[in-house]
Amino acid sequence: MSDITIWTLDWVPEGPRGFVRDLRLRWACEEAGLPYSVRTVAFEDRATNHLPHQPFGQVPFLADGDLETFESGAGLLHLARKSEKLMPHDAAGEAETIQWMFAALNSIEMVTVPWWFLEISGVEDNMLDGWMAGRLDQIEKVLGEREWLAADRFTVADLLMADVLRVPKVRASGDRPVTEAYVARVTDRPAFKKAHADQLAHFAAADASRENR
Repeated sequence: MSDITIWTLDWVPEGPRGFVRDLRLRWACEEAGLPYSVRTVAFEDRATNHLPHQPFGQVPFLADGDLETFESGAGLLHLARKSEKLMPHDAAGEAETIQWMFAALNSIEMVTVPWWFLEISGVEDNMLDGWMAGRLDQIEKVLGEREWLAADRFTVADLLMADVLRVPKVRASGDRPVTEAYVARVTDRPAFKKAHADQLAHFAAADASRENR
């Protein structure tokens, strides 16, 4: 029995499937060979039904024995500290990995998520176009100079950055062949494929349960 439990929603609509962020934790555990289980909170009252564990009513949150942590980035960092497959444990390698994890969340995702919300809302002039293009152009340059973001090998920083960049509308927003090749390479890893398939299967099974109510 694993001590690691990843908490997610029991069901979501079709749109976000494959992108709910418990995928990041599943993927990390698969990469590291860390056994884990998945448990759920109800979709219907998700804003309030797990506030003691996640004060913003979001998923995922992670339990590892008596330790609990929320936010996918914090969960990834916890898992990375358990396995050198996810992050080197020398000071320089760890620092480089962590800085790129923060970059994925704070320099890229903080732009792409609000841009995406405006885009799907149908606004004619997305005021975040220039900001996002500048950030994506910069990561294109970085990836043109290296195969991996940190430590000259795959780390949890690549896992997180690729997950941020793989959103279809973001990928289609410009011509960035290096970034596209990077996302394709990282998401071709067996651990991603298994985590992604498992999440889709989880929500598909929930469909059947809801139909039988």
